[in-house]
Amino acid sequence: MRAPAGREAEPEDGADRTPLLGESQPGTVPTCCSARYNLALLAFFGFFLLYALRVNLSVALVDMIEPNTSLAKNTTSKVCPEHSSVLNVPRNTTGKKYSWDADTQGWILGSFFYGYIITQIPGGYFARKIGGKLLLGFGILGTAVFTLFTPLAADLGVGYLIAVRALEGLGEGVTFPAMHAMWSSWAPPLERSKLLSISYAGAQLGTVVSLPLSGLICYYVNWIYVFYIFGALGVFWFLFWIWLVSDTPETHRRISPTEREYILSSLKDQLSTQKSVPWEPMLKSLPLWAIVVAHFSYNWTFYTLLTLLPTYMKEILRFDAQENGFLSALPYFGCWLFIIMSGQIADYLREKQNLSTVCVRKTFTLIGMIGPAVFLVAAGFIGCDYTLAVAFLTISTALGGFCTSGFGINHLDIAPSYAGILLGITNSFATIPGMVGPVIAKSLTHHNTVGEWQTVFYIAASINLFGAIFFALFGSGEVQDWAVNGRHLHGN
Repeated sequence: MRAPAGREAEPEDGADRTPLLGESQPGTVPTCCSARYNLALLAFFGFFLLYALRVNLSVALVDMIEPNTSLAKNTTSKVCPEHSSVLNVPRNTTGKKYSWDADTQGWILGSFFYGYIITQIPGGYFARKIGGKLLLGFGILGTAVFTLFTPLAADLGVGYLIAVRALEGLGEGVTFPAMHAMWSSWAPPLERSKLLSISYAGAQLGTVVSLPLSGLICYYVNWIYVFYIFGALGVFWFLFWIWLVSDTPETHRRISPTEREYILSSLKDQLSTQKSVPWEPMLKSLPLWAIVVAHFSYNWTFYTLLTLLPTYMKEILRFDAQENGFLSALPYFGCWLFIIMSGQIADYLREKQNLSTVCVRKTFTLIGMIGPAVFLVAAGFIGCDYTLAVAFLTISTALGGFCTSGFGINHLDIAPSYAGILLGITNSFATIPGMVGPVIAKSLTHHNTVGEWQTVFYIAASINLFGAIFFALFGSGEVQDWAVNGRHLHGN
């Protein structure tokens, strides 16, 4: 039952709490050129570059490896016929090659996450203390700078390359918690799905652009320029971020008074003023652990495909490097579209159709995790049918885009004041699949048979299914009592 605006409400146990804002104010608070949507756009480009810097190694690594390295451990499947186009431009062959076997490649691809996991919780904590602007900005800058040093590190030896990738992970580890912390001060409750889906969709588009562009650079120029080009763009973005962004609406120099008041008034009853972090009740919160399990499960599939899809395309489906990049990007283009679309739909359902937040979050999470599991398993059973393989992998990854408006932003629903810290906690657990997933997948696919890759897909799909069910049972859409002062609670 809806509580009157401005009144404290004590809903019945199990009932979903009422929306904080009964109606939007489109006439007085336009979205076009607004400070909050400008922030979303700049964040979009930031995460675009962040993922471009993260995934370009997945494509470049294919071109960095000696073709016949350690045949016992790193063979190309002969089940599927050679499938490549006739190219008019000769392939560049000046890039240096390295004798790294499949297990070594797995450790290289996973090393990023050993740094990434360390700075998740500290990133959320310090973003709450000092603001997310500098943390996010310098996190991406650091990643860009270390990317520029990647060719040198590879030349020095595999240990140096692993170390540089781990340092990149340290920089990127603070970015998502920092962004969540900023949105806790910038995103009105009924615009959260839209604003966050716009900003985080940049990650998918970065993958879409980076994979084929990296393939083209490797094919026509030299793999070292993959790292030089994207690293330089990251440094360039940092200058705009520092110049144009503010941590809060109060400190923004160009925000309109109307928009500032709209944002602050919409959040006034959801944010805590206490300076200490309620660690004990936070860590005992079942809705938080529901996000942890869902995030871990989703990322197992996501990171496995993110790091190994170029290899699967080459070793099983046997596409050349140029085709490899374009076809590897298709699933993430679909995911990008679904993230943007689901953000709009989620807020429409909450605001216009008056669906509860918890209903929307659980529904979108179920679609975004069970759907991918089904199509991932199906992709393992179509053998050498290239069209269906690409189609199923694209649908699987694309449907995962619904999770952004599901569990992905649920931290802001249950504890807006501590959203950065919560994301640091959940993303720490969700980083583990990135650390061990590629290593396990590589160890299971030494001979690159279709059966071996089916096992990889089975494992990912099973974990996805478990995470979806767990979140559906224990997820919440309410601001938790430990997240606000006293017992003045509101739903979203």
